[in-house]
Amino acid sequence: MDIERARYNMIEQQIRTWEVLDQSVLDLLYVVRREEFVPSAYRALAFSDLEIPLGTDPGERMMFPKIEARILQEVAPKSSDKVLEVGAGSGYMAALLGARAREVTSIEINPRLKDLAASNLDRTGVDNVTVELGDGARGWAAKAPYDVIVLSGSVPLLA
Repeated sequence: MDIERARYNMIEQQIRTWEVLDQSVLDLLYVVRREEFVPSAYRALAFSDLEIPLGTDPGERMMFPKIEARILQEVAPKSSDKVLEVGAGSGYMAALLGARAREVTSIEINPRLKDLAASNLDRTGVDNVTVELGDGARGWAAKAPYDVIVLSGSVPLLA
């Protein structure tokens, strides 16, 4: 498989057509390598238009690439922003946010996913993202206030 061709096709055929037109977001998708955050069993599907499983629980999935890009475009973090992400997953969304923001705190309730995200971020050299174990649906006052809050995981109920 030609990875760069697959990445290009994902950006041009899936993401751009979903009205992600901010060129800086599209360019970032070439830099933050999605395949580095996909479980090895699914690497060949890293650029597919699907939610990639992160574990055995059906709720443990990476978002569609077009959703990740659209979120990044819409929240438009600035280089001076502090970001709170609820739901670390594989760490990919945190890495995208970290490439644009000053600091990202990603909260993950599942210890296995917290470790996965932290490991992926560390391995790929992302040093402005901290992954914390906790229930982000209840907020995260430790580093508040935040300029941007992204909900990239599921929450059964907001209290």
